[in-house]
Amino acid sequence: QVQLAESGGGLVQPGGSLRLSCAVSGFTYTSYYMSWVRQAPGKGLEWVSDISSGGGTRYADSVKGRCTISRDNAKKTTYLQLNSLKPEDTALYYCVQSSFHAWGQGTQVTVSS
Repeated sequence: QVQLAESGGGLVQPGGSLRLSCAVSGFTYTSYYMSWVRQAPGKGLEWVSDISSGGGTRYADSVKGRCTISRDNAKKTTYLQLNSLKPEDTALYYCVQSSFHAWGQGTQVTVSS
């Protein structure tokens, strides 16, 4: 059974940082790319970033330069480092593995003073 579990969200002031984690199980993690998607209150889903099995990365323009995705294959965990956070980054952040149509439960990031 494919499972994804996010953690690391929270309340942070503008300009602050957070590191989100996504622990996975139930598939050969090293063979698949992983994605982060977010949903802001009252808005649709927005792709944020993904990382290939080989470590190649892509970022949405909205987070480029402020965000770093990484993976630890030994721990079967994907990370999303968010820096210089803005109020518009407030959203529920989901870890996604699309080949298995698998989503985590999400972790809330709130950026507010």
